[in-house]
Amino acid sequence: MNHSPELSVAEWRSSSYSNASGGECVQVSDDFPGLVPVRDSKNPTGPALVLQAAAWDTFISSVK
Repeated sequence: MNHSPELSVAEWRSSSYSNASGGECVQVSDDFPGLVPVRDSKNPTGPALVLQAAAWDTFISSVK
């Protein structure tokens, strides 16, 4: 069974490392407990990758 979150209601935020105009970056939403939707700021209506929060935390720790 697919339990994908309804991303049309998501509030997205850009990385503090994005360029001044807010483009060329990854955006995430904090609206879904236990999940982290990720999308490309250049394609906001395109697909989003939805990760388990633990996987996102591991990814962020690895790239720091």
